[in-house]
Amino acid sequence: MHFLSKNDKFLNMLSIISLNLEDAAKYFDQSKIKSEADLHEFSQKMKSFERKGDSYVHELIIALNKTFVTPLQREDILELAMKMDDVLDGFEEWSMRLEIYRISHADEFMVEFVGLLFDSCKEINQAITLMSKKNLSGIRNSVIKINEYETQCDELTSKCITNLFKNEKDAIKIIQYKELYEMLESVADSCEDVADTLETIMMRNA
Repeated sequence: MHFLSKNDKFLNMLSIISLNLEDAAKYFDQSKIKSEADLHEFSQKMKSFERKGDSYVHELIIALNKTFVTPLQREDILELAMKMDDVLDGFEEWSMRLEIYRISHADEFMVEFVGLLFDSCKEINQAITLMSKKNLSGIRNSVIKINEYETQCDELTSKCITNLFKNEKDAIKIIQYKELYEMLESVADSCEDVADTLETIMMRNA
């Protein structure tokens, strides 16, 4: 990979975005919610990660507009930033929905889901870090792992929903939990979108 120098400002900005995403995913994964007060704190904290992410993307767009020569194609830099932002938006929307539904107990499926999403975000941050090292095989390895996590999330969604219809009698709970599972699956899809964008960048710059 010949396209990025170690101190490239766009790479640094993408790294800041990916690190914020990993931090958000870590908080998302490690939060222990036991009450409605915890739910509120959780959704507020996720909102702050999301706002931070938005401000970083905004700074990146301003920098792109001011820079004549960029290390990657402009649309690739922007696409990567926006796709990472989609993942963060998904986390924030899910935390808000949890608060709206007043669900202060995450079942074992949600715990497993969130763990897989955290693993995906770690790989995203790793891949962005490896860009500065021009480590093509390392990035490809991260892309493969993210795709594997997405497949596991797909399988988990089927398992969750099957279990829900089998064991839950309350119709409102069925609607709420089904939506929450599907929202988590959508975040996994957003992680896969990041992986696809990384793959496109690698192909263009190999």
